Amino acid sequence: MRILLYNPDNGVTRNFMPHLWMFLLKALTPAGHEVLLIDGNAQPMDEASIARFVLDQNIGLVGIGAMTRMIAKAYRMADAIRAAGVPVVMGGPHVTEMADEALGRSGGARHADAVALGEADETWPQIVNDAANGALKDIYAPVDAFGQEQKPSLQSYPPIPWDTINLDQFNIVPKVATPMLRKLGAGWGTFRIIPIESGRGCPYGCEFCTVTGFFGDSIRFRTNKSVVDELLLLKARARSERGQIAVFFIDDNFAINVKRTKSLLRDIIAANAQVNWVAQISANLLRDEELVDLIAAAGGKWIFIGMESIDPANLKDVNKGFNKPGEYAAVLERLAQRNVFAITSFIFGMDNDTTGVADRTLHEIQDWPPGLPIFGLLTPLPATPLYKRLEAAGRLTRPKHWQEFIPFAMAHTPLKMTISEAHAEVKRGWAKSYSPEAIGKAVAAIAHKPIGYRVNILIARLCFRGIYFPQMGRFAWVKTITQNRRTIFSLIKEAFTSRHATPTSSPNM
Repeated sequence: MRILLYNPDNGVTRNFMPHLWMFLLKALTPAGHEVLLIDGNAQPMDEASIARFVLDQNIGLVGIGAMTRMIAKAYRMADAIRAAGVPVVMGGPHVTEMADEALGRSGGARHADAVALGEADETWPQIVNDAANGALKDIYAPVDAFGQEQKPSLQSYPPIPWDTINLDQFNIVPKVATPMLRKLGAGWGTFRIIPIESGRGCPYGCEFCTVTGFFGDSIRFRTNKSVVDELLLLKARARSERGQIAVFFIDDNFAINVKRTKSLLRDIIAANAQVNWVAQISANLLRDEELVDLIAAAGGKWIFIGMESIDPANLKDVNKGFNKPGEYAAVLERLAQRNVFAITSFIFGMDNDTTGVADRTLHEIQDWPPGLPIFGLLTPLPATPLYKRLEAAGRLTRPKHWQEFIPFAMAHTPLKMTISEAHAEVKRGWAKSYSPEAIGKAVAAIAHKPIGYRVNILIARLCFRGIYFPQMGRFAWVKTITQNRRTIFSLIKEAFTSRHATPTSSPNM
């Protein structure tokens, strides 16, 4: 049987890397079946084209995984595939919480022939076998012999053959920028971000987050060796292709067990398996100087930190009081001293936010080491404690907001500002942080560092700008590059000059 695993885009923004679940399920597929992969972020498709594809390719089963922001597109694509006579199984965090919606049991249309609840590592082989025999069940749940939910161990993690997978579709360098970036040397004509997980689960239980509900609060880890072997595979590929590959550890909190994380980082260093990588780590865990030393030595270049707010009252409200805003600057400085920079995430529209929250936040971060600030709105995702609290209080304005995805649009009424005021605050945060002037200032702030670090900041800022300001077409990229031409050409000129003086190195991604 030929199987298609499809990850939808949300039709508005483009993710920067492929989704790991497709590659993992392909590795877990029983022998005798052929698996094709399509990530809608890299290969945009509409309903007609995917229906035509599954028929032309003689697909016998389609697996679709989607988070809440992608679910409306996922349902439309699933409907088209099923109308073509091909069965669809759906999974992921949204479907796990809203299985009846996907199965048409809550008053709407049915979108899936079957749903996979929770982590599908152990149920996927059974789904494939049932589909091959024409005997799909409605629901597949990972339970033990007593009917209790069972989380898969990661100790026997299947190897993913990154050395043979075609990654061309995941090059995030726009074609219009490739000729200029190639002049910088060090493989900057291609840049791909590859997802890897080293563990699953989070015990924190932040009110707005789906992670603890989906993966559980008990942490499970892969063996150090399996992670190191995967990094070595990617490092060899990057070297052979003379391109840039970075790894994103998609663990929801990479250092949640500091002792284990230090052990993994030491093994990466010992095996010379360093590649440039990004990970998500809570600010409170980055107080540990030894941990930060090991992060830098093991190839860490960017750390995603969910700061959420500079207001302690907001953090307490959403069960994230372990974040201490007074420590933020010191944490970022500790990283920057080791040439590690931060992606700092802020949420506006929390219950204690008032108008001017963007300017107050921007004022706070202006003296921090340059990084990548990102801004979003508090969003009540289904089945989270936040959703339940707002629903009980009658504050939801779009109770099923996922049925029509609108980026950067609130689905509930904030307490101390209007919805339109909250929208304006997010827009101001992005506009001020990603203007040509702000990008130039961020690059200039590390003028004392080698050019590779400044190229890193520049490319990251230009790409992250696209989260809020769509850059999906050639014209949009031409406009962005034109607006930032002074900074871009300054770096190109410096790189060209330095190459004639000394070999150019690229210490970063």
